[in-house]
Amino acid sequence: MYVLFVPVTLVIDTSTHQYYIKVKGLAKASIEADEHEIIKIRLRAFRFDFFLYPLKLRSGDKSDKSTKAVKKSTRKSIPVKKVVRVLKSFEVVDFQLDIDTGNCIANAKLYPVFAFLNFYSRSALNVNFEGRNKVLLSIQNRPIRIIRSFINI
Repeated sequence: MYVLFVPVTLVIDTSTHQYYIKVKGLAKASIEADEHEIIKIRLRAFRFDFFLYPLKLRSGDKSDKSTKAVKKSTRKSIPVKKVVRVLKSFEVVDFQLDIDTGNCIANAKLYPVFAFLNFYSRSALNVNFEGRNKVLLSIQNRPIRIIRSFINI
């Protein structure tokens, strides 16, 4: 029952370079920079750390690909209505945008638009003239909401 109601959070923060998905109390997977490889995925589950390198070549993948038969996919496409219902089940917890376009005229034109959007929404949209670009996006969902969106309740 806990797995159905546990919050699943996706966080993208460009100012602190944090990119992770977290299942509260169970696991956390984050993307981090690496010295030898470009990126590594750090998976923390039940107080154990695992590191995955998705861009690392595997030694067993050197087989000849011409001998494999080409299979045609017989998958059925997912209806657009179901995709929209699943997307509506997500909740935006926090959204902050701080941009500088590099053009002071474009920044001046964006300033009243962002002020209008800030007045009517919870998000924090800012235009700066200092060269800072920052995005903070925090999205939350629960597995029970995703399952309910597939079932027509």
